[in-house]
Amino acid sequence: MKAKLNVHKKTDKIWRDENGVCHAEGLNKEEAFELMGYAHGRDRGMQMLLMRILGQGRAAELLDASDEMVAIDVFFRRMHWAGGVDAEVEKFSPAAKEIALAYNRGVNRAFAEKIPWEFKLFGYRPEAWQTGDSVLISRMIGYLTLAQSQGEMERFFLELVQAGVDEERLHALFPGILGELDTALLKKISLQERIVSPESLWNIAPPLMMASNNWVVSGRKTRSGKPILANDPHLEVNRLPNVWYEIALAAEGRYALGATMPGVPAVLVGRTADLAWGATYTFMDATDSWIEKCANGNFWREDEGWRPFRQRKEIIKRRKKTPLEKIFYENDHGALEGDPHQEGFYLSTAWAPSASGALTYNSFLRMWEARNVEEGMALLKNVESSWNFVLADKEGNIGYQMSGLMPKRRSGVSGFLPLAGWEKQNDWQGFENPDDLPASLNPACGYFVTSNQNLNTFGKAAAINVGMGPYRSDRIGRLLDGSNSHTKESMVEAQQDLFSTQAESFMDILRPLLPDSKNAVILKKWDLRYSADSEGASYFDLFYRGLHAEVFGRQGFGLPAVEHLFRHTGIFNDFYINFDRILLAEHSCWFGDRTREELYRKAAAEALKNPPVRWGEKRKLLLKNIFFGGKLPAFLGFDRGPVVLEGSLATPQQGQIFESAGRQTSFAPSLRMVADFADDGIYTNLAGGPSDRRFSRWYCSDLENWKARLYKRVSAAADQTKLPF
Repeated sequence: MKAKLNVHKKTDKIWRDENGVCHAEGLNKEEAFELMGYAHGRDRGMQMLLMRILGQGRAAELLDASDEMVAIDVFFRRMHWAGGVDAEVEKFSPAAKEIALAYNRGVNRAFAEKIPWEFKLFGYRPEAWQTGDSVLISRMIGYLTLAQSQGEMERFFLELVQAGVDEERLHALFPGILGELDTALLKKISLQERIVSPESLWNIAPPLMMASNNWVVSGRKTRSGKPILANDPHLEVNRLPNVWYEIALAAEGRYALGATMPGVPAVLVGRTADLAWGATYTFMDATDSWIEKCANGNFWREDEGWRPFRQRKEIIKRRKKTPLEKIFYENDHGALEGDPHQEGFYLSTAWAPSASGALTYNSFLRMWEARNVEEGMALLKNVESSWNFVLADKEGNIGYQMSGLMPKRRSGVSGFLPLAGWEKQNDWQGFENPDDLPASLNPACGYFVTSNQNLNTFGKAAAINVGMGPYRSDRIGRLLDGSNSHTKESMVEAQQDLFSTQAESFMDILRPLLPDSKNAVILKKWDLRYSADSEGASYFDLFYRGLHAEVFGRQGFGLPAVEHLFRHTGIFNDFYINFDRILLAEHSCWFGDRTREELYRKAAAEALKNPPVRWGEKRKLLLKNIFFGGKLPAFLGFDRGPVVLEGSLATPQQGQIFESAGRQTSFAPSLRMVADFADDGIYTNLAGGPSDRRFSRWYCSDLENWKARLYKRVSAAADQTKLPF
């Protein structure tokens, strides 16, 4: 089939392959990125505009004036990511500015042709897309749930302190990062936003992003002798459209294949003919809070006395209601959480990349020309938000590079604890040199794996103070160690692996303690895989949750809090290693007067009282349209599913389900990608499809592949079937 459609009124510029993936061929880079903008605007215009509206804090004005939407607007106005974007755009390199302008032209051409009908329901005609809008989107991508999760864990720690948890147990739960703990001071803080009773912020477009796997294998361990790279970002999958948008760009004899995020003119994970790269989140601590002593609208400084806050007035317009005025009190530590006219101690918080954009854009756009791993590492280390990048090149090199603006703190300070804001020594002292961030070139073992684990040993700067455990990376490492003849197929098998080294550690202790009852035998004989038909996985999950209740509920901060943290936050899902270290220890101050074996037996006995249930019965998700959020009748087809989510929080094929702000959410492979340098393409599947248009054939065209774990091939080959765009 040769039919093609092109906005430039030529026949060879933009088209779809048989899987609906957009291919854009420009005479030069500017034209290629203009076509990317057009594709984003046509296929994902609703997603882009909704993200921009939220980031600007205008949801109550343009969509819905409910209290929930006003709370979302207040959050984004507090973060103030829409502020200062024009100044950041001025820092773009000349080449980056040209690419951004070309991208904007493409987006605006798409919007001139057709505005997403959802916005017509509200009478909204979008303003022209500008480069500052892309900067805003990039800041949102870098923070939402990613950096936010670090702040959530730090806030949880404060709640433990204020609940009276003693210092011995605090140090056991957060080893090595509480060097200057002053519980008396921390108890004085008036917390305005509490984790145990969160305010709803995430009921629409912003995707929850968290865990991911990526790894790279050198040719010494592959059958072809060529390196292979694999990446499966674990993001929120119970949303349509998918977060990612796949594309194949070609210009000036070069090509780039991979995944983009609509609104941002860059291939974020993917490959060229020379170089491949994949990304996971780092858990770098780039968010700090300071304790501010406040009175009469002022804050205290030891060397200057009382000083007034800067006041930023925001008018939040509300659809068919009177506007709401909100004043944010700011100083050099960020926006205050509280009213400084009421005497007390409050927190102000800063996120290091809050004014970012230019360095990130300049770096990603130059990846188009990067020829090898060393050049790619030199570029990606300057990306301002924090990621773990793995890279491979056609010459056989592999590498790892962490990115991110990491605050430089005084000696002895980890960044986890809020410090006295009135002491100048507690201020940030600039940022760490990117050359000191963790990195590795051609490791001796022949591979490198990242799965959000602690990677501080690979750099001079200790970027991570809390993070995910090593279970997934340990399992993937075992699989990579097990062969020197890896292929694309073995990488696919690793991405889909359901074995839990976490469960292995617990079951080594639990198995000898189990009785010989029928249900206990199911758990004893469990193969440690979280497959849909596994009854053992369900029993272990009940045991694991029950063990948390016994140790941290009855002995710690209460059963209701433990239940809430499991059901409604990512605390136990994201930072499970902090809790597992205690649960796996032979002795702990958290055990009270009971032994580990007594606690295990009690939790197991309660779990095994339940009838056996297959894991898949507990792991069903409905994929909901982000604009309507499940409010439309099922027969209209905006929502899809339910789908069964295999895996757990600690398996390579991750499958987490919990509630956040009153809605079900998930972490699972939103995109799977394998780039094999024995081939010139990439192999992928996506939990969704290219388009956010419900009545497009491409709305969920890749979902069946994703469910069946089948991979399509995306390439720049000229002899492909070409369908109209």
